[in-house]
Amino acid sequence: MSFQALGLQSQLVDTVTALGFQSPTPVQQQAIPEVLAGHDIMAGAQTGTGKTAAFGLPLLHQLLDKPASLAEVAGRNEKSDIQIRALILTPTRELAQQVYDSIASYSENTQIKLAVAYGGTSMKTQVGAIRTGADILVATPGRLLDHAHVGTVDLSKVEYFVLDEADRMLDMGFIDDIKRIMRRMKASRQTLFFSATFSKQVKKLAHDILDEPKLIEVTPSNSAAVTVEQMVYPVDKHRKRELLSYLIGSRNWQQVLVFTKTKQGSDALAKELGLDGIKAVSINGDKSQGARQRALNDFKEGKARVLVATDVAARGLDIEQLEYVINFDMPFKAEDYVHRIGRTGRAGQTGHAISLMSIDEEWALRAVEELLDTRLPQQWLEGYEPDPNIELSDNNRRGRSAEKRRAKAKSKIHKNRGGRMR
Repeated sequence: MSFQALGLQSQLVDTVTALGFQSPTPVQQQAIPEVLAGHDIMAGAQTGTGKTAAFGLPLLHQLLDKPASLAEVAGRNEKSDIQIRALILTPTRELAQQVYDSIASYSENTQIKLAVAYGGTSMKTQVGAIRTGADILVATPGRLLDHAHVGTVDLSKVEYFVLDEADRMLDMGFIDDIKRIMRRMKASRQTLFFSATFSKQVKKLAHDILDEPKLIEVTPSNSAAVTVEQMVYPVDKHRKRELLSYLIGSRNWQQVLVFTKTKQGSDALAKELGLDGIKAVSINGDKSQGARQRALNDFKEGKARVLVATDVAARGLDIEQLEYVINFDMPFKAEDYVHRIGRTGRAGQTGHAISLMSIDEEWALRAVEELLDTRLPQQWLEGYEPDPNIELSDNNRRGRSAEKRRAKAKSKIHKNRGGRMR
């Protein structure tokens, strides 16, 4: 099937052809006709399947097919706020920038105006960009509400609303912000809902905001890409960094994305890898957007061999041909495992997802396997086998801790009883 056969305008087809898109991906084949037909959609698709084009191209088609009135265009220079026609909401700064860049490339030969707004950068600069005209605004929830509160944007005329990575949006606690944003929009709009996983909370949100949606699911929900080879290496916690350096060095891996649980952990691990002679950079929520972008650019350009990130980077990182993703720490939520390893094996390419699991993280592995409905292969590496004595010691410590808690509780009960008797 060709993009022309999907019913897109010829100038958009010419542009994506020039960008090297040969044929639409499955999610694009299913979503684009439904969007062009005016339906709300609820789409489940893994990252790297081409979903930005799945909603970006038909949005551009409809905006071109129904241009803003002359009065609206003139009003852009007269009003203190700008009426947005299409709003795309993303959970992270990186994803917002990625979506903006992609749609900007699709609309290169059109008069469509785009703007992007997210935290960590100057509000003043964003206000200037928005007021020059914004048919499409790509934004994160918090920064969008900042602009709405000061009157930079008017969402009352939004015709098309895209909620991208909805599951991650909820994981990050944006549900109240999403509800406040939706109250500023008219009910008669077309809503496109994209999510990699579908928890009960995600399904409830979809039910609340969609009107008789068309369901599009190119891969089973809560599943990992079939092009990703997964492996779990059991290892003692204190030897994880040593094993990570060994794997990268001995196997000559040149571009590796590593996930840690905490911001401090990501910075510390990057420094320790540097001491092992492996150039590494880190990104996390404590860093400014400029610092995060510089680290990402160094990684993409090969100046850094390893990018250490927290889950804030699990969505929105667009790195071509990234082959290796490593879970240095097992994720607290099983769904985050899917998002993390979705950074590799994109667009049909092969990838490798490796998890370094200590004994106290076995519960996290069981949760991942239950979510994926499969057993992940495990392998002990020679020289890095877990020490069974550590497991016994950990169990003993847990037993002693439990005994102390029980003894403390009993002591408290006796004390309270004594108080009542007196």
